Amino acid sequence: MKVLKMLVLRRASGFCPGKCRDLSRPCRVRDLSTTASRNTVMPAWVIDKYGANEVLRFTKNMIFPVICYPNEVIIKVHAASINPIDVNMRNGYGARALNMRRDPLIMKDIGQEFPLTLGRDVSGVVMECGLSVTYFKPGDQVWAAVPPWKQGTLSEFVVASANEVSHKPKSLSHTEAASLPYVALTAWSALSKVGGLNGKNCKGKRVLILGASGGIGTFATQLLKAWGAHVTAVCSGDASALVKKLGADDIIDYRSGNVEEQLKSLKLFDFVLDNVGGGTEDWAPKYLKKWSGATYVTLVTPFLLNIDQLGVADGMVQTGFTMGSKSLKVEGKCFVDASSIWCSVCNFPKLSQLLCIFFYLLLLVTSSFFSFVFTLKSSALFPVQNLVREDDRTGPLSVGLVLCLVFSGLGGGAKASTFS
Repeated sequence: MKVLKMLVLRRASGFCPGKCRDLSRPCRVRDLSTTASRNTVMPAWVIDKYGANEVLRFTKNMIFPVICYPNEVIIKVHAASINPIDVNMRNGYGARALNMRRDPLIMKDIGQEFPLTLGRDVSGVVMECGLSVTYFKPGDQVWAAVPPWKQGTLSEFVVASANEVSHKPKSLSHTEAASLPYVALTAWSALSKVGGLNGKNCKGKRVLILGASGGIGTFATQLLKAWGAHVTAVCSGDASALVKKLGADDIIDYRSGNVEEQLKSLKLFDFVLDNVGGGTEDWAPKYLKKWSGATYVTLVTPFLLNIDQLGVADGMVQTGFTMGSKSLKVEGKCFVDASSIWCSVCNFPKLSQLLCIFFYLLLLVTSSFFSFVFTLKSSALFPVQNLVREDDRTGPLSVGLVLCLVFSGLGGGAKASTFS
């Protein structure tokens, strides 16, 4: 203690031990700090509740993001974009399901996701990397699509997992790059992951795109043309010049007349991409080639909406009924009707029919739930539904027939033997 006091007195009097012997010049002392200076807040656009545009709020006091896992990176946002999903999320779309993903054990109170930052697309520069990140380093220019359950990109900084990030093409500016990731990944997922199309098997195939002038439609058109497909685009007359410039072979203006009537003059299609949903699900599958592996894919899923309105359990059941009535159709009959027809032909009792329908719905709900969970875990996208695949139609029909045989044997014995 005496030594410390003496050093302090000597420093105050201008004397410093060591090489600095000249008392006429002050001794240069190096400033040391045990912690690096760092911002704790940043500017961002947030919402504090779900609603219309009025709930949007600009703040300069949003909590600065931190790396919580070794595979994460912090990106300084240079440009971000807004997608329809951001508008829907602002209104509360998918809130229950996304909160389940954010808090699987339900440890937090309701509304703990607020303040919530929207925005899924980002282009910027890597500022900091987790310990296990080897593909990126600070200073790299990157673009990314951030999943809907994470804080969004309408802020100065954002955290993303390394598998959600890629190096930005040098030919694109940050503004141009920020307009692509989410719609591009959605289009690619619908065409390739769900629809099974790629550069090797797409040449010469006929593809119908409903809603071809939107972000997903325009990207899908270019991707399909690059793969060699014949593209028929349905859009408004105002956008026909743009879609034609992107490479569409045939263009149908939905404002000039009934789309179904206009499609009747064209050949059937190998693939239908539906960006509209709703009533199109009732008539679009009719224009698929029969029993040829043709596929109908829609981006409009009832899963999240049903969960929001009915809760998890009831929402899953309702989704099963919805998909059961609209998907997996056999020559204009949904699978439930088809199984009933088979039961009637085989003279099976009503109990067998009801059991078949019950197990079908159970299978449908379970598969849709696990498909949704897998999609949330593996992708930055909402689930994309593959409602009709022509070459898979015999599968559910065979399962229905087997179930009819099994349960007719349990419930009606002698009648089952009449089929054989």
